[in-house]
Amino acid sequence: MKKQIPNAITCGNLICGCLGIQQALSGNLEWAAYFIWIAALFDFFDGLAARLLKVSSPIGKELDSLADVVSFGVLPGFIIFQLMGITTVELLEINSVNWLSYTAFVIPAFSAYRLAKFNLDTRQSDQFIGLPTPANGILISSFPLILMHDTFHIAPILTNTYFLSFFSLFISYILVSEIRLIALKFKNYSFESNKFRYIFLGSAAILFATMYFTAIPLIISLYILLSVVENNTGTEH
Repeated sequence: MKKQIPNAITCGNLICGCLGIQQALSGNLEWAAYFIWIAALFDFFDGLAARLLKVSSPIGKELDSLADVVSFGVLPGFIIFQLMGITTVELLEINSVNWLSYTAFVIPAFSAYRLAKFNLDTRQSDQFIGLPTPANGILISSFPLILMHDTFHIAPILTNTYFLSFFSLFISYILVSEIRLIALKFKNYSFESNKFRYIFLGSAAILFATMYFTAIPLIISLYILLSVVENNTGTEH
């Protein structure tokens, strides 16, 4: 029974993904976004539970990836699809099909590929190569939340079909790219060894405290940018 506790938590992640898809299809994108955040909590705690209970199994690893495909791949794809549908009437006649909106489903495909690649890539044992699917899911979940509380008036961008279509293709590439991203695991706590980690965490906290959900795209962008700078300066992970 002890071995099944992490798997049960992982199934909670999967169920959240399913509930989020149902909400997205119903047009409730705010709750669809919240389900990504709840799924991310389950995704964190299943690994934590496995470490605390000192249990691990190949099936747990595969189940985790399958759940992540749904919660951080398929669900974000539907959120983007629905967001692009908002501007269908503006771009085309009511009965026409907005074909660009189907580029949203590139995200689930590349998320699945990224997760399969992660399971086999031994280089990613202590760092990420390419954007992790939970980070991408949280990034996309911020879009409807920003629209619900559009303090900075960026709704025209986040409901622009051309922008969202380009974003879907670009972020899919980042998922499977060879960009080495900062590992947030601390081997020690010295500033010199962890300066990019400290810069990122401090900046992320300030951005979120001042801009709330609008900060999330900036935080993910900063994460990628600092990772590129760290790699180019030759700093050890």
